[in-house]
Amino acid sequence: MRRTARLLTGTALAVGAVGLGGMPAYGDDVGGLKVLPSSVVPGGQVTVNTASCGDGGSAEGDASAVGAGSFTLAPRTHEHDATGKFQVPPSAQPGTYEIVATCAEGGRRVTGDLVVTLTAPREQVHPRGSVKTGVGGALGPDPVQTAAGVAALAVAAAGGTWLLHRRARGDGI
Repeated sequence: MRRTARLLTGTALAVGAVGLGGMPAYGDDVGGLKVLPSSVVPGGQVTVNTASCGDGGSAEGDASAVGAGSFTLAPRTHEHDATGKFQVPPSAQPGTYEIVATCAEGGRRVTGDLVVTLTAPREQVHPRGSVKTGVGGALGPDPVQTAAGVAALAVAAAGGTWLLHRRARGDGI
């Protein structure tokens, strides 16, 4: 029984080691090709970067799927990414296109997706100016109307206070 348990344990460890050998270690997976913006209209400019080619590595990019041809990804000085740019042709049709980069050293191939749309992504619009609510403001367009409104409120407050004072004394209304 003990011999069988050792045999099964040894077999399980061997299978596990072979299975793990085919998978990359956590630190080895440096990512793919980042396409920014990921959605663009025809005629727009696209920036592509990758950290997959290592420090100081360069790559040859291929955007021929969208009709843009090839471009170069060069290493950036302050980061570990290789970066390149290309322009989507104005004749590009809507759809999802695969952009490919091949590292100069080692020939590693990385891919990313680019979505071409006919409408530009909407930017958030912030309201500007004043809102016409009909209430006005302290520095409204007509200072005479503002003064009249303040005087009316003061008279109403004084009258209300006088009525409440009479009622509290028991004089009635």
